[in-house]
Amino acid sequence: MSTTPLTEATTSKFVRIKEGELDLQLHYNDCGSGAETVVMLHGSGPGASGWANFNRNVEPLVAAGYRVILMDCPGWSKSDPIVCTGSRSDLNGRALKGLLDAVGLDKVHIIGNSMGGHSAVAFALANPKRVGKLVLMGGGTGGPSQFVPMPTEGIKLIQALYREPSVENLKRMMAVFVYDSSGLTEELYQTRLDNMLARRDHLENFVKSHAANPKQFTDYGPRLGEIAAPALIIWGRDDRFVPMDVGLRLVWGMQNAEMHIFNRCGHWAQWEHAEKFNRMVLDFLTH
Repeated sequence: MSTTPLTEATTSKFVRIKEGELDLQLHYNDCGSGAETVVMLHGSGPGASGWANFNRNVEPLVAAGYRVILMDCPGWSKSDPIVCTGSRSDLNGRALKGLLDAVGLDKVHIIGNSMGGHSAVAFALANPKRVGKLVLMGGGTGGPSQFVPMPTEGIKLIQALYREPSVENLKRMMAVFVYDSSGLTEELYQTRLDNMLARRDHLENFVKSHAANPKQFTDYGPRLGEIAAPALIIWGRDDRFVPMDVGLRLVWGMQNAEMHIFNRCGHWAQWEHAEKFNRMVLDFLTH
């Protein structure tokens, strides 16, 4: 067994994909090995990456015998910049297909957080035979909330942070991103801010994309019934970015979905309740 530590640097890889009109270099982290692969798709916050979103969740899956791939979506982290004038969900779904084709993977399980949930649903609709199981947290494009005005408080704070990337705006966003922000360290804030400022082209392109098409994430509500893959929907009761009733609509629409709601939890379930989240996901994938 390899003794190489699982870090962002030791698992970092690049691949060139050509998928439809896409011709991009993607960055991804490739961890562990096994007969089954789990792909993790991150959210849309500025400075986000696969590793930043899921670093508390990789090791348990690798220890259980899974290969884990964390894809940095086009326009984030070390992947190529892009202006998206159409559906961001479809764009990321196509990028994932290109990545899987390039590394020779036919069928994978997908864990998607927020934008990553939207992208996982887009991929599942376009490539149903290539999906094993789905885990969706705080996203999946079940349509707008029926109870909370849109855009939500959290989404407005993300948009403000993209336009004015500062530690003050980052702290304002993170204060509603999680239920209890007391566990967020100055080191975490600084690392996230450094990630943002290192790629100002990504920040500028996100703003341009939103100006070109304010509805970046397709509402797949009418098509959710096409998804037959087993799905675990995980939500925070206190999510101020994507309200909990959106998750209920995913359960209502999909053929084979179940839901777990965390109390005292915001938009980052896999980080806020990492230990229980990891146990639940492993149980779901293996049974």
